Amino acid sequence: MQANTYELKQILTPERRYIIPTFQRDYEWTQEGQWELLFEDLEAVVDRLENARDQAGVLGMSKTKAEKSVAPHFLGAIVCDQLPSPAGGLDLRAVIDGQQRLTTLQLLVRGVLDVLLENDSSRVKQVRRLLENPSDVIEEDFEKHKLWPRRKDREVWPIAMSDQTPTKGPHSYLKARAFFADKARTAVVGTDGSDRIDTVVDALVDLFKLVVIDLEENDDAQVIFEVLNGRQTPLSASDLVKNLLFLRGELADEKELDTIYDKYWAPFDDQWWKETIGSGHAARGRRDALLSSWLTAVSGAEANIGHLYGEVRTYLNQSARKTHEVLAELHSYGQAYRAVYGAADAWSPELKQMYDRLNLLRVTTAVPLLLWFRTLPAGRLSTAEQVAAVSAIESWVIRRMLVGANTRGYGKAFVEVLNVGRKSEQLAGVSIAEAITDALLSRPNGLSWPSDSEVETAFVQEKYYGSFTQERIRLILGAIDAQLRRENSKTEPATFDYDGLQIEHVMPQSWREHWPLDNLDEAERVLASQARDHSVHRLGNLTLVTPSFNGSVSNLGWVTKKCEFAKQSKLQLNGSIAAVDSWGELSIEARARQLAVVAVRVWPRPK
Repeated sequence: MQANTYELKQILTPERRYIIPTFQRDYEWTQEGQWELLFEDLEAVVDRLENARDQAGVLGMSKTKAEKSVAPHFLGAIVCDQLPSPAGGLDLRAVIDGQQRLTTLQLLVRGVLDVLLENDSSRVKQVRRLLENPSDVIEEDFEKHKLWPRRKDREVWPIAMSDQTPTKGPHSYLKARAFFADKARTAVVGTDGSDRIDTVVDALVDLFKLVVIDLEENDDAQVIFEVLNGRQTPLSASDLVKNLLFLRGELADEKELDTIYDKYWAPFDDQWWKETIGSGHAARGRRDALLSSWLTAVSGAEANIGHLYGEVRTYLNQSARKTHEVLAELHSYGQAYRAVYGAADAWSPELKQMYDRLNLLRVTTAVPLLLWFRTLPAGRLSTAEQVAAVSAIESWVIRRMLVGANTRGYGKAFVEVLNVGRKSEQLAGVSIAEAITDALLSRPNGLSWPSDSEVETAFVQEKYYGSFTQERIRLILGAIDAQLRRENSKTEPATFDYDGLQIEHVMPQSWREHWPLDNLDEAERVLASQARDHSVHRLGNLTLVTPSFNGSVSNLGWVTKKCEFAKQSKLQLNGSIAAVDSWGELSIEARARQLAVVAVRVWPRPK
C-alpha cells in the first residue's frame, strides 16, 4: 500500500482517469450535509492565504515564504486500485473508497471554473486541467473527463462538466455545480471589492490536500476500509469483488451488464447472504465465505479469507475470463452453497445428512470440494456418484475425529484432493468418486484415513465425555443407533430426533456411593478408582436417552438403572445395555468394541 498526501493539483493534473465502479452507492452528499461545509473550508483557507500575503507585503517579507506558513486543509482519504491500461494510454484508477469526496471536489472545481470563465481569467487553463485530459492523449470523447462516474450517471456527468452552464436540474451533480458557482462568485470578490480570483485558485489547487491510498497486489483491502470507515458500514470482500468484476466488464466494453447483474449477482443481495456466520476472528458474511470457497475451487489453491480481495484480483488478472462467465460460475456456486448449508434442495436424503454432519463439525475447509461436486454436469458426476464421494469425505473426517487426530492442515489436504478430482474430470472413463476416495486414502498433506482397528482402539481407550462436545457425542451415538435400526428387521418403527436426546452415563460419574469397589486393599482400591474414573467417560459407558428417562435414578446402582434402560428399548443403543446382568469396566470395554464395529460400518473405509 502506498499512502501519500497530495495537493489537489498533484492528484488531478496528471493525464489520468478516476473511474467509479458501476454498482457503488448513489451520490449522496448534499448542500446541508457536506457542500456548505466544504466551501466554508475553502473560504477559511483563502482568508489564511490572503492574510499571510498581506502581512508579508506590510513587513517587506517574501510572499513565497509567507505562503508556506499557511496551514493547508486536509480533505480526508480516497482509496484507489490501479487498473490495467494500454501502453501509451491514460493511467486508470478505480475509486473504491472516497467516491463521494472526489466527485464533490470535481463539482467544486467545475463551479469555480464557471466563475473564471465569466471573468475571462488567465487561470482557466490551469483549473480546466483538473477536470479534463488534453485532447491529444484521448481516443474517445468520454476519456477527456478526469473522473468517470458509475454507469447510471454517465449521461448527466458530461452535462455537469460542460462549459455550457446547465439549468439547475434535479440531479445532485447539477445542483452541486450551481451551488459552488454561486458561492465562488462571492468568494472571488474581497470585502473591499478587490479581485481575489488568484487567491481562491491558489488555495484550491495548492492548499486543499488529500491522502491517496494506492492499493498494491498483496494489500489487505478489507482492513484498510474498516479503518477508514470505522463508523460507517465497511465494505466487505464480496462488495469489493463485485465492484471489481463489473468495472472490468465496463472497461472491456462487455454488453448488458445491468442484465447480468440482475441475473447473477442480485440474488446475493438477499438477507440470507448478508448474515454473519462463525464467531470471533472466524466471523464473516456468507458472501465472503462463498467467495473464498469459489476461489479455492477454481484456482486449485487455498484462499486466504483475510486477503480475499487481493487474491481474487490476482486470479482475475491471470485468468482473462469474461465478467459474465465468472458471475455465472459464482451464481452456480452460490446455489450449491445454499444446498450444502440446508437452504436449498440437497438432491438426496443421503447428501443432506452428510452435509448436516459436516456442518455440525464445522469442517469449512471441505466446502470448496463439496461445492465443486455440485457444479459438475450430471453426466460427469451423477447424484449416486456424488453420494459416494461425499461419503468418503465424511468418513475421512469423522474417523479422524473419532481417533482424536488434529485438524491442522485440512485446508491443504482438501485442496490436494480437489486437484486430483479436477484432473480426473478431464479423463474419459475415470470415476471422479473413485479418484476422490483414492486421494483420501493416499494421505493428503500427510493426513491418514484411520483404519477400523484404530477406531476400535480409540473407542476402548479414549476419554470422549469432556473431550468432545455433547453435539459431537450425540452425532456419533445417534448415527450408530440409526445404523442398528436399519440393520434390525425386527425393530419397531420409530423416528428419533437425536439432537434432542440426552447423553447419559450408564455408570454414573458419581459412582462411589452406589457402585463400590469391594474386596480390595488400599493400593488396589486407588488404582481401581483411577481406572474407573477414566472408564466412565469412555464411549462404551455413554448412551442416549429420551426426555422420559427418570433422571432421579442416574446416580443409583445398576439394578435400579437397568430397569430404566429397559424402558428405553426403542433406542437400539439401550437394548443391549438392559440385557447385561452387571455393569463395570469389562462391560464398558465390551460395549465400546461393539459400538466400534457398527461405527466403521456407518463410516466405511475402503480396504
